[in-house]
Parts: sequence; structure tokens; C-alpha cells
Amino acid sequence: MERSNWIGKAVLFPRSHLPRVKNRDEFKQTGVYLLLGPEEVGDGEMLYIGEGDPVLPRLESHFAKKDFWNRCVFFVSTAGQLNKAHVQYLEHRLVDIAKEAKRLALDNIQTPSRPTLTEADQADMEVFLDHILGILPVLGIHAFEQPPSKKASPATRLYIKAPTKGIQGSGTESSQGFTVFEGTDVSTEEVASVPTSVSQMRAKLLTAGVIAEMNGRLKFTQDYSFSSPSTAAGVVLGRSANGRLEWSDKNGRSLKEIQESQVPLSSEHES
Repeated sequence: MERSNWIGKAVLFPRSHLPRVKNRDEFKQTGVYLLLGPEEVGDGEMLYIGEGDPVLPRLESHFAKKDFWNRCVFFVSTAGQLNKAHVQYLEHRLVDIAKEAKRLALDNIQTPSRPTLTEADQADMEVFLDHILGILPVLGIHAFEQPPSKKASPATRLYIKAPTKGIQGSGTESSQGFTVFEGTDVSTEEVASVPTSVSQMRAKLLTAGVIAEMNGRLKFTQDYSFSSPSTAAGVVLGRSANGRLEWSDKNGRSLKEIQESQVPLSSEHES
């Protein structure tokens, strides 16, 4: 994939295709790469971020020794203008951003060191990085996306409550699905019938520190985006939940009612 007015190129391929595609010229270039695949436990994904000069030897090593990944995307320069220090900088920045977003489990054990670049080179790499971050969602990779600011659109804020459990919180629909805002309460208990996926997500967010105990209560420590309002509501309430009914605006209108009012059903019979 190439982008106009950008010197970079993205190459995406499934793991099984590496022996067939590795003779392409891009594999002989210096670049930064992402490996993605399922977690060993649960239904989430894992991510590994690396760099290579060139990328092919590193990818061949991971093909032989690293089990979890099933697809890869890497970025090189169409003009061969990336060097070792450049991709080390990109690797460092991507690991930092992924750790801050906490959307996927990272297979990287340590954060790579940040190389010293000239001010001009650093500025160029930040532009290159912006293009990478802009392309990844198009490829279905959302590991680096930050949730929208809760101050961005107060009119669209939605609320969730479970008075018997003392739970209340807020969030909003977003391009990523649904974002729960920092400070939202989380049920300390799960019902026996809680879906496995919801239970695993709660455990994952507790481990990552996205949810933490504060004064004897569980709360979101940061804004966090989920793939759907139902997953967000399920994590908050510790049970199966229809997010379109659980989330409502300040006037008590459910998300379902809001959405239906925004896109009214067309008449079945038009004159």
C-alpha cells in the first residue's frame, strides 16, 4: 500500500505467505514491522513490534521461532531513505504508543532504547509515524488508537447506572466503537452467567491497570475504547448486557432510542 505525498510503503501479508513473497524488493529494505496474532489464552490479540536492517532476516527468524503471529505488516521507504537509527526511533515510538493505548497485549518484553537523531531527522520520523498511524486502522489494526477526549463532545455523553451496586459512569460512541470515560465505576463481582469474553476482558484490563481498585472500589483509570457499547456495558456491570439499552443520555433516552431517532425508518409504501 502506498500513499500520495508520502515516501513510505506498507506491506501486509499472512504468515503462511512469507516463503512466497519474501523475494519482493521491499523485504530487502530497512523497515519497522508489526506481528499480530491471537493470545494464547482468551480471544484477544497480541502484538510484537520490531525493526530490521533489512527486515527479511528478522521476519525469517520470527517465522521459525515465534509462534503466536499469523499476519505481519511492515513499513519501508519507497526511496530507501530509512536507516537503522530511523527505524529504531519508529520502533521505540510505536512501543510507547501501544503501551499507552493498552488495546493489545504486547509481546515485547522491554521498550527498545531511543536512538539519538538530529532535530531534522526526528521531525521527519514523526511525519513518517503519523502516516503509519493513519494507515493502520485502514488495515484493521487499532492497537495504537487513543480514545477521543471526553471533553470533545459533551452533548453526546452517555451514562450507565446500577444503583443497587453503587455503579455509575459515562462514555460516548466513537469511531472505534464505544469509549468508557475515566472514573467510571466497575462491578467488583461477576454474575455466574457472565460471558467468557467479558470475564476475560475484565481480567485483561485489571492486569493492564486500565481498571484498578480505588478506596475499595473498582474504577477506570483512563478513557478506554471498546469495540461495541455492549462489551463496554458488560465489563462495567460484570454480566451480559445490551449496550444499546444500558447506555442513555442525561434525559434518559437509551442509545437505541437515540440511534433510531437519528435514522428514522423509511415508509414501506411510498406514494
